[in-house]
Amino acid sequence: MRALQSDGRMTATALAAEVGLTVAPCHRRLKDLESSGVIRGYRAEVDPAQVGLGFGAMVFTTLRETSQETIRAFEDAVVAQPQIVEAYRLFGDPDYLLRCVAADLPAYQRLYDEHLAALPGVAKLTSTIVMRDLKGSGGLPV
Repeated sequence: MRALQSDGRMTATALAAEVGLTVAPCHRRLKDLESSGVIRGYRAEVDPAQVGLGFGAMVFTTLRETSQETIRAFEDAVVAQPQIVEAYRLFGDPDYLLRCVAADLPAYQRLYDEHLAALPGVAKLTSTIVMRDLKGSGGLPV
């Protein structure tokens, strides 16, 4: 798992050599990890600045109420917004942490005014601008 987290494009042959197995059992273990849901998928890591989305903000979000209907509507709207690239429901206050990307500050202001403030059930939004990404979404310590 550690090897795949750092190189998801690694071939089964290279993975087998890395972990000290032959290809057949390595491939079988890999398929078992995929089918059991331990490995959820594979993706490319894209540099936000290189695709015009170099501005990042963490948005702490508090809802007016936490009924199941409000939570469902809020979460559905968050999932549907492509500029919200990560979202976490939290215990305590605030209720959610959203990581958003935009081209620049004016683009983020538009996202904030037109989409974030309009999310269902929102009582309060507090934004913190990301200065620098030190670690990113690194692998798990497995």
